[in-house]
Amino acid sequence: MLRGIRWVSYGLIVLVLLGTGFYFETRPTPSQANGGVSLPGGITVGGPFSLVDDTGKPVTDATYHGRWMLVYFGYTFCPDVCPTELQTIAGALDKIGPLAKNVAPLFITVDPERDTQTVLAQYVKLFDDRIVGLTGTPAQIAAAAKAYRVYYAKTTPKDSSTYLMDHSSFMYLMGPDGRLRTLFPQGLSADKLADALRTQMTTS
Repeated sequence: MLRGIRWVSYGLIVLVLLGTGFYFETRPTPSQANGGVSLPGGITVGGPFSLVDDTGKPVTDATYHGRWMLVYFGYTFCPDVCPTELQTIAGALDKIGPLAKNVAPLFITVDPERDTQTVLAQYVKLFDDRIVGLTGTPAQIAAAAKAYRVYYAKTTPKDSSTYLMDHSSFMYLMGPDGRLRTLFPQGLSADKLADALRTQMTTS
């Protein structure tokens, strides 16, 4: 049942993104060769945000300017996709070696009701000490999600008293200038993500 809900939601995401002019370019690009997806000119993704990191420190997008941001939106109670994607990020960071120090891997929750600073801190460290968990008020999370064109919605499976968060699943690679360089769809391997990061960081 949950899988069916996700496919319906994914279809809605595609329709929403198409309706806002957000679509995937079919012409091959260097980033696509490594599993990434490039967007056509005039489409903006990303922007200012004001959140709190997993140490309780207020942060904004400017906090990470000068570094490459690898951004993923998810939540700690996610049963499958989020832990898989975070494991991929951790693996890619290991594979790019010294270049990893120039990457700020950010996990932004779409479930601020449950994902407190403490919960996030414990969760992200299960994958890699370098991953930073970010939370905030529902309004702050909504603003960040809107900037990155992220879909999310609370769902409660039948016969369950615990809700889940249905959400889109992309990794966003933002350059040191804070602008989107490419995005990666769900399911990319750590090897391909590492190759893409290495290519972007050494040729840009």
